[in-house]
Amino acid sequence: MIKNTSKRSRTEVKVLAQHIYMSVFKARRVIDQIRGRSYEETLMILELMPYRASYPILKLVYSAAANASHNMGLNEADLFISKAEVNGGVIVKKLKPRARGRSYAIKKTTCHITIVLKDKSK
Repeated sequence: MIKNTSKRSRTEVKVLAQHIYMSVFKARRVIDQIRGRSYEETLMILELMPYRASYPILKLVYSAAANASHNMGLNEADLFISKAEVNGGVIVKKLKPRARGRSYAIKKTTCHITIVLKDKSK
């Protein structure tokens, strides 16, 4: 689920993706590489990273840039990532049946990814 909350200013776009089935630590490893970089540089880094966490983050950055250009009329070449954070989400708990009528708990972690793009020309 992606929420767009861009009520802050005219030069800032905030995008939030919630309930992504991924560990917080694995997503933070990718987010730390792109924080503070320009939009084009971020796309190149994310497309070449071998981690599974880079694909949902790439989709989120694409979405934020498309919202910035369509809704606010900002140029994609002037955007940079001013804030990027990963927070823990809910833990989905399932029971897996095992031998002799027992069951083991399976915990699937989720995370919330927030990315804020700003226009560096303004």
